Parts: sequence; C-alpha cells; structure tokens
Amino acid sequence: YFQDLLNKSEKALYDAFPSIYGELYTQNTKLFKDLYSELRRYYRGSNINLEEALNEFWTRLLERLFKLMNPQYHITDEYLDCMVKHAEQHKPFGEVPRDLKVKATRAFIAARSYAQGFLVGSDVVKKVSQVSLSHECTRAIMKLMYCPHCRGMSSVKPCNNYCLNVVKGCLANQADLNTEWKYLMDSLVMVADRIDGPYNVDTVIGTIHMRIAEAISNLQENKDSITAKVFQGCGNPKISTKSSSSEDKKRRGKVALEAKSSAQALELLVLDAKGNLTALKTYWITLPGSLCSKKVMASSAADDKCWNGMTRGSYLPEVMGDGLANQINNPEVEVDITKPDMTIRQQIMQLKIMTNRLGNANIGNDVDFQDASELS
Repeated sequence: YFQDLLNKSEKALYDAFPSIYGELYTQNTKLFKDLYSELRRYYRGSNINLEEALNEFWTRLLERLFKLMNPQYHITDEYLDCMVKHAEQHKPFGEVPRDLKVKATRAFIAARSYAQGFLVGSDVVKKVSQVSLSHECTRAIMKLMYCPHCRGMSSVKPCNNYCLNVVKGCLANQADLNTEWKYLMDSLVMVADRIDGPYNVDTVIGTIHMRIAEAISNLQENKDSITAKVFQGCGNPKISTKSSSSEDKKRRGKVALEAKSSAQALELLVLDAKGNLTALKTYWITLPGSLCSKKVMASSAADDKCWNGMTRGSYLPEVMGDGLANQINNPEVEVDITKPDMTIRQQIMQLKIMTNRLGNANIGNDVDFQDASELS
C-alpha cells in the first residue's frame, strides 16, 4: 500500500512537471528519479539516512534551478558551493524542506517499521513451521490418531483433553513464543494507530510531488531577492557567452496539482489489520485448542466415550499448562524441559528485537533494518 502511494506520487510528478516546468524539469529528471529511488530503498529497509537524503535533494535542486534561472551567467561549481551557503540562510524553498523532512521522516519510519514487523512475524511462522517433531511426539500422534483404527474403533474420535496433552507436549517450544509474539502484535497495533493518526502517512507520502512543486514555486517567487543576496555574498558571476534561454520566464507561476486522497482506504486497511493482529495475539497458545477442536480431530470436551489412548471411555489425567516448563509431567509425550529448541529460541529473540524497533518507531526514532529482500 505504501509503495503504491509512492508510485502514484512519482507518476503524478512525471505526468505534470514536463508541461509545467519545461526544461527546468526535463534537464533534471534524474534528480527526481533518484529521490524516489532513495525513498523506496529506505522504505524497504536499506540503511539510508533519510534526513541526509532529503537535504541532498534540496541542495542539488537549488543548484540546478539557480543555474537555469540565471542562464546569462557562467556559474562554476565553486560558485554554486558559495551560493548554497548563502541562499539556504534565506529559505529559498520556503518552509517546505523543513516541514517535509519532519513529516516524511516520521511517516516513513512508521510505514517501514510496520511493514518490517509483518515480515518478521511471517518469517517467524515460516521458520517455526519447519521445526521437526521429536520421535516421542511422532509416536504420541500415531497413538492418538491411528490406534483406534487398529482396535476396530475407526469411528471413535480422540478425547479432547487427551488430544490437548499430546499437542501441548508436541508444541511445547512453540507455545513459549506466546509472550514475545503478543508484544509484537501489540506494537504493530500501536504503530498502526500512528500511521492512521498523527503521522498522517497517507497524506505525507502521497503528496510529495505537490510539496516539491510548492517549493519550486516559492523559489520562483523569491528569485530576485535570493539572487541579489547570493550576488552580495559571493560576488557577481561572469557573464556567459552562450545565448540565454527564456525558459524560466515562460514557466513561472504557482502550481496546482490535484491530490486524490485515499485516507479512507488507509483507515479501512488499518482497521482490518488491527482486527487481525488482535485475533492473532494468542495464536501460539490457542493452537492446541484449535487443532483439538471437534471440527478438526477430537471429540467434544463432554464426550466420555472417546478414545483415551487405551480404550473407549473418559480421559482422566489433567490437562498440562502451556509452554516447555509445564510439560514435566505430561502423561502422553515425554518432553525434556532442559533442552529448548534452539531454532525457536532464536525466533523469540527476533520477536524481541522487532518489538524494540517498533517501540522506537512509535516515538519517531529511526532504527536500522535488514533489507526486506534479504529476509529468508
């Protein structure tokens, strides 16, 4: 969604700027392309300083526009360095660069941390799903599912509590993901509120082209005073022997670019995501109950004529708690509680790291991310 906003903003710029600014745009197309490229790379998790990237864009844009607006002069690179130092003191683009830097930084930090949070969550599920079942677990599942058939009771389902003990024993390590998983879901909900609220991500990202147009218009309106102050501080540049262009005169004036708001779409997207995140908070500890539900593979909890592991009847042992430590006395699966699964422990650490990053993003602090293309 956020990349789509960025793509639409870039397309709007490409569609509108050539007719509005002429060679002022066409001679500097790469400058605008590079800006959007840097914004995309940042969103995807590249280690880019967003503030520096924006500052660099405005500096390069000022240099290009100053030369185009003063074609009668021969302006050297050394003169441009001096020009930038003097011009920036007088805010040639108005308040746009500062305002956009503050808003875009907060918006992109929130958007990319939100996207990375989902990527990490998905990656955790993928890696955990690849963890092999122990030999003891495999035996317990075989007994749970297939022994009734060998005893001539193919229509008898396993007792609900019997099923729960088997699955809780088999997924003991997975259940230990619960605490950090819940924290991640809560953090994603928190950042989602920022995205749809004070950070106004939809408007900020979707109207970057409009802010650039506004900044260029500010410079055009203040061209004479800015030029005079630069000449005062840096001296008059040499007159160019090349014929001057009237391009600037033809292209002056304010720009009005329509911004099609998709705020409602973002609001619905965030609302839907928050609902799903809330529902997923207890995923790892409710998994045994889901697998042992009447609709999946076990009988109802009230059934006293179910397969209890030995015969048809009620299941008497108590149901174990969740997690590895609670399986010490599991009657159905032998679990070594002193040997946690290392893959799952690593994923617990990944959840902790991501939750910490989301916490920083929630207060507007930038954090380094692994590039999304590198996530396996």
